[in-house]
Amino acid sequence: MKFLAIFSFIVVILMGFILTQVMDSENQINTYLEKSVPFVGTDIPRIEGIDGTGIKIAIIDTGVDFNHPDLFGWGPDGKVVGGYNFIQEDQPPMDNNGHGTQVAGVIAADGQAVGVAPKAKILAYKVSENGEGVSSDLIIRAIEKAIEDDANIINISLGVNKTNTKIERAVNQALEKEIFVVAAAGNDGPGLGTIGSPGQNFGSVTVGATYNNLTSSLIATLEVNDKPYTVIPMAGNKKTENSVSGKLVFGGYGKADELKDLDVKDAILIVERGSDVEGELLYFSIKETNAANAGAKAMIVYNNIPGIFFGELIHEFIEPDYSPRIPVVSIDREEGLEIVESINGGQATLNLFFNPDYLAHFSSRGPVSPFYIKPEIVAPGAYINTTQSNAGYNFTSGTSYAAPHVSGAAALLLQKNPELHHHEIKSLLLTTVEPVSDAYGNEFSIQETGAGRLNIAKAFDAKLIIEPPNFVALTSSDNKVFEKQFQLKSLDDTWGGFDVTFDGPEFIGFSGELVNENILNVKMSMLENNFGEHEGKIKISHEGTQYVVPFILHHTSGSISIVQQNEKLFFDIYHPEEWSFAKIVITNSEDGRINTTTATPDKSASIDVYENAEYWVDAKIRVNGNTSSAYNTIDIKTLDERERLDFDIPERQMGIIAGAVIIIGIVGIVLARR
Repeated sequence: MKFLAIFSFIVVILMGFILTQVMDSENQINTYLEKSVPFVGTDIPRIEGIDGTGIKIAIIDTGVDFNHPDLFGWGPDGKVVGGYNFIQEDQPPMDNNGHGTQVAGVIAADGQAVGVAPKAKILAYKVSENGEGVSSDLIIRAIEKAIEDDANIINISLGVNKTNTKIERAVNQALEKEIFVVAAAGNDGPGLGTIGSPGQNFGSVTVGATYNNLTSSLIATLEVNDKPYTVIPMAGNKKTENSVSGKLVFGGYGKADELKDLDVKDAILIVERGSDVEGELLYFSIKETNAANAGAKAMIVYNNIPGIFFGELIHEFIEPDYSPRIPVVSIDREEGLEIVESINGGQATLNLFFNPDYLAHFSSRGPVSPFYIKPEIVAPGAYINTTQSNAGYNFTSGTSYAAPHVSGAAALLLQKNPELHHHEIKSLLLTTVEPVSDAYGNEFSIQETGAGRLNIAKAFDAKLIIEPPNFVALTSSDNKVFEKQFQLKSLDDTWGGFDVTFDGPEFIGFSGELVNENILNVKMSMLENNFGEHEGKIKISHEGTQYVVPFILHHTSGSISIVQQNEKLFFDIYHPEEWSFAKIVITNSEDGRINTTTATPDKSASIDVYENAEYWVDAKIRVNGNTSSAYNTIDIKTLDERERLDFDIPERQMGIIAGAVIIIGIVGIVLARR
């Protein structure tokens, strides 16, 4: 499924909002590509002449319109130097939808719009006609073709809303060939656990979406009786200089005759979207006019169907002299009804202000695994004006347009230093980010925004590579200490001004020591038994630059230990309380293959392993009718690896197939003897 499909209606709604937001003092329209690209820090590389020259970026999408003047040319002398059409295999990968062209523009437009890496070349792989119902098999074939065509970077801004191990393996193959792979997180937020493949892949860089530059980043906060609610400003709103506070009044659908007998003066009005009269077009601008005429200070519109929505006050059907007089925000139906049902003279406070480093509502969130962090980074993905099919430009939003900012950034780093490995590029981008804060100044969680927002200028000037650039720590009631070593690489062989600090919960003890110039040893210990998930950041200063390494720590009451004996792993469950059963899931981190086994207090558990890899072990322990988790990892490097068939067939079905083959063979022998 195309990540942006469920939000396709947003584009039309947003047009009025965007047009009102991009006006400067002379009422001139500016392209947001020219805002988002400098906003993430491309000025420094451009001053030094770094523009993506010599880098090939594969775009796996709906194709690219190579007739667009900013992306002109098909073949060795054009912008789109190659690719393949997997939908119509005898045709070039021309984009008939627009999505792939929009993605390409963010990366490498070179004309009226200017992308992050304008001189980079594009390989266009068309795997979908309309961006919806995307075949995982075609994504895999496109990744394989990109490897064959010597791509430096692969950008995948569409995918499937579930785990797909075959896509994961294809991505791993690209990484093994030193190709930097970027995937969009998806647009299924704001719920947690909403990232699908290939965004779930451990080795790729998964990108969520923030707002854009200052003038496209109007956000809103609402508190009712000191309880915060999620609201979205409607198109046409202006920033409020001061908080808007007042009593709450329910106004039905916001019709004039509904408000005439209500005391709305200096109140915050809450109304329902739409009308109770079938076919009546009760625009938000009409509701706003009615509310302002009645004396309201602000208005909240809750949805008439489940979910939140983007509304517009400025649209093609407004009166010629119409201008909004009061702030108007939208809210989802469930929260809106909650407010309506509990008004009872309640007080509300509303704020509208600019905050570009704010996570977009639609951006998919983690977690995808207890063993690694997704998304890892965020970039502008809201209100992006980029290239569109048929020589046009289009305002659009989605993580589809955040990912190519990161792909373009990788191209700049790779041009500057062609010897960088893909994991070193990842480190430079992830450790040099800007913090992303909510409306109240609190940083978003790592599960929502990863390390933070892309800062190309800082990554470009960085001199220190830190690996890994993020990590997950595992502790338990019987093992409260976690230790990890980080590999350090100085790009200019300087080590001056090195300092390590800890930003995390007070109940986590921390020490960091530079063992030698290449290794940082970190030790964290739980000072209290606060079971659950905790997060924080290690901050490393070097030569005047501060690098950030985020972590998530799982502190569990139970634990699972692992012992390797030749080609077997043996597991031992511990829990401070009496336990009755444990299901153990073992994942090969290299290819995503999963094995399961079970254990009881009287029955130990083991599995056979045939491949050298890091294995992730997730145990669900049954304790007094409840389930408790425990985690561990083991890195195996001592096996003589065996050839293994690459079929995704469950073990039981494999047994049935093997039995059938044996029976067929026996029958064949008997018949042959007759």
